[in-house]
Amino acid sequence: MTSLGEEICTDGENPVSVNAQAMLIPTPKERATSSSPFLYLAVGASVFGNLIGGYCIGYSSSAIPKMQREGVLQEGTWFGSIINVGAILGGPIAGVLMENIGRKATLMSCAVPFALGWAFIVSFVSLWGLYTGRLLTGIGVGMVTLCSPVYIAEITNPYNRGFLGSFPQLFGTSGILLVFTLGMPLSYVWLAVVPGFLSFLLAVFMLPMPDTPRYLLMKHKRERALSVLRTLRGPTADIENECYEIETSLETSNDDERKLRALFDRNIIWPFVITMALMFFQQFSGINAVMFYAVEIFQSTGSSFSSNISSIILGAVQVASTALAVLLADRLGRKLLLIASGLLMAISSTTFGLYFTLTGASSGNTTVNPYTPTSVHLISFASTSDLAWLSLLSMITYIIGFSVGLGPITLVVMSEIFPTKTRGIASSIAIAFNWTCSFIVTKEFGILEDSVTVQGVFWIFAGICGVGALFVFVFVPETKGKSLEEIEAHFKKRVLQVSSVSDNIPSRL
Repeated sequence: MTSLGEEICTDGENPVSVNAQAMLIPTPKERATSSSPFLYLAVGASVFGNLIGGYCIGYSSSAIPKMQREGVLQEGTWFGSIINVGAILGGPIAGVLMENIGRKATLMSCAVPFALGWAFIVSFVSLWGLYTGRLLTGIGVGMVTLCSPVYIAEITNPYNRGFLGSFPQLFGTSGILLVFTLGMPLSYVWLAVVPGFLSFLLAVFMLPMPDTPRYLLMKHKRERALSVLRTLRGPTADIENECYEIETSLETSNDDERKLRALFDRNIIWPFVITMALMFFQQFSGINAVMFYAVEIFQSTGSSFSSNISSIILGAVQVASTALAVLLADRLGRKLLLIASGLLMAISSTTFGLYFTLTGASSGNTTVNPYTPTSVHLISFASTSDLAWLSLLSMITYIIGFSVGLGPITLVVMSEIFPTKTRGIASSIAIAFNWTCSFIVTKEFGILEDSVTVQGVFWIFAGICGVGALFVFVFVPETKGKSLEEIEAHFKKRVLQVSSVSDNIPSRL
């Protein structure tokens, strides 16, 4: 005889136990977390643009010294920083395109400014040609910075969105490492040829990929959306339920006037404030300043490595740290990683300031060039070699802190908390603000250093990082394991609670 739990049911001549049947039926969580291998191909194709974007960012560091030696460029600050201006423009351009031609087509269109920009840099030796090329590549950077996280957020499920959503930053840092590595043997021209070819591959890789189910449902293409969900989730997923949840979160009217009006809806206020604050903390945390000093600090330890090798090592540290964030985003959650990131950066920025104080570093009239190793005047409170361990430890801790939190997770949170109907437009504003902050920090760092000394600058950064960690602790909700529709409902509920409290407060006449 068999026990009740092992009762036999027959299907023709083949007896199958109830337990065995139950094992074949996916649980609700298994259906919710189901993903097909095609999902990972789609994510891989989308972040190829971030690889090119990282390459664009790191290009100036490798190319400017070569250009100056060949007499092509006299002063490199504008050549390096004008990419920020292009990125400021690229965000809004991508936002408009995403709402009108779709997420996939917008990602493919990123290849156009990339390819044109690199063609200008390869073909022209005049300043206007080089600056135009950098401006165009900057537009491409701004576009992929916005479009790639949104595309990934809208095709992944709640249980792997943090993992896969960190890929844009991982591939971005990999692009920086790639250009640092290729910068050793290649001339600045051939260094620009490589990403030109990669731009073509971006369009090719994205061609067979689908648009996101949420965009398709916004355009009332339900059957196509169901087909894409089946392809992305696999045969066991409950795609009808997921499709219904997406539909209920979308308003029936999607006209341009309604979208613009939605930007001023109360439901978007908190997501907008949180995103803009995270963008501010990311750029004003001092990451650019640390990277300005990175090679010099590395060489102050007495290392015999050249500046190129030092840059490659630092790039590898950043890639490895970002890979750690990729692994932890869905295990520890976004909020914990952001808080830990802010605290690590606050502590390491403080010890950076201490290092410069003890070694008597003073900016004097020194101008910081963010694209070449910085020169500082040293007074002998303590020799730099005696305290090299402190500067190196501070730098590595800082880079790890940024790479596991504020670097990748900021974009993950941005792509999650905006409502679907305004995600493209609102995210484009946030990305434009992010690159504006980056431009300000890049151009004004030297002025600030002259005003308050280099140690004062790092202590300001430490304070900003500490405030950032506190802000995340108080205001940023945890989004790990929640669908985009659940996150949207959370903010709607919060608005209703605030409105209810305000309605119950008696007015004072």
